[in-house]
Amino acid sequence: MCRHLAYLGASVHLGRVLSEPEHSLVRQSWEPRRQRSGTINADGFGVGWYAEGDPVPARYRRAGPIWGDLTFSDLTRVVRSGAVLAAVRDATRPGAEGEAAAAPFTEGRWLFSHNGSLRDWPDAVAPVAARLPLQELLSLTSRTDSALIWALVLNRLRADPDLGPALAGAVRELAAASPGSRLNLLLTDGRAIAATAWGDSLWYLTDAAAQRTVVASEPYDDDSRWCEVPDRTLLTATRTRVDLVSLKETPAGAPHQGDEGQ
Repeated sequence: MCRHLAYLGASVHLGRVLSEPEHSLVRQSWEPRRQRSGTINADGFGVGWYAEGDPVPARYRRAGPIWGDLTFSDLTRVVRSGAVLAAVRDATRPGAEGEAAAAPFTEGRWLFSHNGSLRDWPDAVAPVAARLPLQELLSLTSRTDSALIWALVLNRLRADPDLGPALAGAVRELAAASPGSRLNLLLTDGRAIAATAWGDSLWYLTDAAAQRTVVASEPYDDDSRWCEVPDRTLLTATRTRVDLVSLKETPAGAPHQGDEGQ
């Protein structure tokens, strides 16, 4: 069910992060190594990135497989950024929604991706969706579980822009309504990253000296510094630090100060 990645660090060509590594996100679209559900991610892709001095990210999305888009190859060769979020998609329901369903979703300065699925969609989460303002429901960009999850996260961000609590609160609410869901969420504002490990793989690599952090569904190379995030965990990160908090023990509204710093 999808692979995604977020990068914070020195400004680099997008290809350095997304296509050049041996086990890059592009390769994960047809040959993921650690994906727990699904086998191929060919139902769309997207990348969002921040230009220097602009807090609102640019975005490029397509409905087809990432390996077949020559424009994407050209884009990653020339575009540079120090903050990126990208994803390749394996649709829960084949053919659902096309480009509009491909991550990253965006609003203002935020970029968001969901790796997973809501069990018994949409019936199980109808009571949760009903608590959203009608205008927000009508504004969903696609009729997918990921779009609804983004609406729930965005609703929390508008009340409090702290990334970690927004993800933790949404995951707890959705998991209670739809047990057995896979809820690996990834969020950035270009300055920090928040992510959840809930039902699928999540890894991170941080290099404080180089001021670089990568959070990804799986490692894109064989660097020994990659660390796996335990299931049911909230991760928050900057360019120099990663913090982990157990979602099994910490209330959804608690501060996201971690029990592990790198």
